[in-house]
Formats: sequence, structure tokens, C-alpha cells
Amino acid sequence: MDGPDAGPELAARRGPIGFAHRGAPAWYQRENTLPAFARALASGATGLESDAWLAADGVPVLLHDRAYGPPRLRRDVTALPADALPGWLPTLSAFYQALGTDFEFSLDVKTPAGRAADAAVAAVLAVARAAGADAPRRLWLCGPLGSLRVWRELDPDVRLVNSTSMREVRAAGGIGRYAHELRAAGVAALNLRSREWVAPTAPIAQVLHDHGLLAFGWDAQRPTTLARLLGYGLDAVYSDHVDHLVTATAKHTVGR
Repeated sequence: MDGPDAGPELAARRGPIGFAHRGAPAWYQRENTLPAFARALASGATGLESDAWLAADGVPVLLHDRAYGPPRLRRDVTALPADALPGWLPTLSAFYQALGTDFEFSLDVKTPAGRAADAAVAAVLAVARAAGADAPRRLWLCGPLGSLRVWRELDPDVRLVNSTSMREVRAAGGIGRYAHELRAAGVAALNLRSREWVAPTAPIAQVLHDHGLLAFGWDAQRPTTLARLLGYGLDAVYSDHVDHLVTATAKHTVGR
């Protein structure tokens, strides 16, 4: 049985989403900080990207790696309560309080090895719901397909993104069969690394669209890479360079 219909997202979109990866750290700002996120939005990014861990008291915090600090003084964010973390490291709640919800937000939910991510996802969703009705609908949770099937049951509105590789797609029987599995799981988009979107695989975006799914590409750092991916018809791209990101997505938004 098919999951939630992603077709209206395709019909209603005004242009590709430009996700500022970790707040676009190519600007030499500390990544995953409120100033970096705010500057990316002020510069025209239509989306932000980050990673969430649960602090020891169950509070979602935004950081790419599990630990922070210099090599010999590394601290584990999962071993400390949120109020013991440095001020530059934002909680998800502070993120929404400072920035609002008028943008798309792509989030990788991470957990220590051997622990299920479901509790962390539930905590993230609780914060998003508290931020307002728009927050869950503009939240894109990224993960493997097996996890996404479970997360779909936790919230009907959150968008689910399958971050995977072409090897996994081929192993599942090809893009047509894989797209059907994504739809059945209630997934909204397939996310591949930019280098996997090459000429022989370019029609994959059209196959996904035919199934009511979206096509995302991450690690798009050069203007030529962004132009190539958007030329293939991708619906979202991720970049550290917000200036390149905004310029490229604007070109593909005109006339839509």
C-alpha cells in the first residue's frame, strides 16, 4: 500500500530547495551555530541542514560529530546534559526559537553505535511540534530505508528522505522497484551524493518524479556541480557555499 502522496509537493514547489549544509561553513564561520544558520537564511538559502544528537538529558542538540573540542580535550555530547554544553552549541529548541520555521530543514538524527535512533527521532519531533504547525511539515528527516519505515509511524507530516547510494538502489532491483518501495514506506525523497548523479543515472530524477517522489543531491560544492544537478531536474541540493547555492537555485526557480 502506498504511503502519503508526495505528488502535491512536486506540483506546488516554486523551485529547488537550496540546503545550506551545516549553515554553510565555507564562510569560515563555526558550523552548526545560530549565527551561521541565520546568515545563510539572510543570504537567500531556502533550507538549512544539520545533525542532531541527544544530550544526556534527552535534549536534541545540533552538532555533526558526537564529540567536540580539541583532540585531547574532546567532550561527548551524549554524556553531558544540554545545560553543560558550550553556548555556541545550539539545542534544537533554541534553533527554532531563534530562526522560526519559514524554511526547509534537513536533519540527520544520530545515535551512538548500537542504540536505536527511534527515541532520538521522537524527541526531535516533539521539539518540532512545539515550534509550530509548520515545523514538522518543513522538516526532512534523513536516514536509511529501514529506519524511515519506523519513523513514518511517529508523525504523519514530517518528510522522510532516504539517503543511500546507487549500489543499494541497484541491489534492490533498480530505480523503478526502489521507488515503489520508497512510496510504500511513506518516503518523500531519494538523496544521493552529487558524484552519483552522472549522465547515465540522470533519468533517475524523472523516474522518481513519475512515482511522486523528489530527487535530492548532497555535497554539491562547485557552481558547475550545482548547475549539473539542477539541470538533471533535482528538487534539492546541499552545499557549504551559500553564495553558489543561492545563485544556482535562483536560476532554476525563475519561470516555475
